[in-house]
Amino acid sequence: MVKALDQLASAGEEISVSSVARAAGVHRSLIHRHGDLHAAVIARAGQPPPGTTNGTQVSRKSLLADVANLTARNRRLAAHITRLERRLSEALGQTAWEASGLGAPADIETLTRRTTELEQQILDLRGELSERDEDLEAARAANRELMAQLNR
Repeated sequence: MVKALDQLASAGEEISVSSVARAAGVHRSLIHRHGDLHAAVIARAGQPPPGTTNGTQVSRKSLLADVANLTARNRRLAAHITRLERRLSEALGQTAWEASGLGAPADIETLTRRTTELEQQILDLRGELSERDEDLEAARAANRELMAQLNR
């Protein structure tokens, strides 16, 4: 197992559990079951290949950090897309509601409300008018009675 790991490292090939198992001719579950072998493969994968100069190196840790950052960014973007879809759905629903004629436009609702207020005002004025008519009728009746008493 260690020979296969050294051969892959010296050849500058990718070092992973699968590639080491393939080079050693064993199943990769063997490496996963033995913690020391798995740790050796992961440690060797994090080291730069021999004979490389210090430059822009990509390590396993940097790749894992990139994956974590991109996963978090994808989650944020998915949440943002969900919010945008909800807003679009509400806007389309409102537009369809108004276009279908089922919902009255805002100006018609205002006119309807004003009409209701004026109808209530008319009812109140009619009630006052009927009270005044009753008062007037009572005053006329009293006037007739007084005139009748004067004429006797």
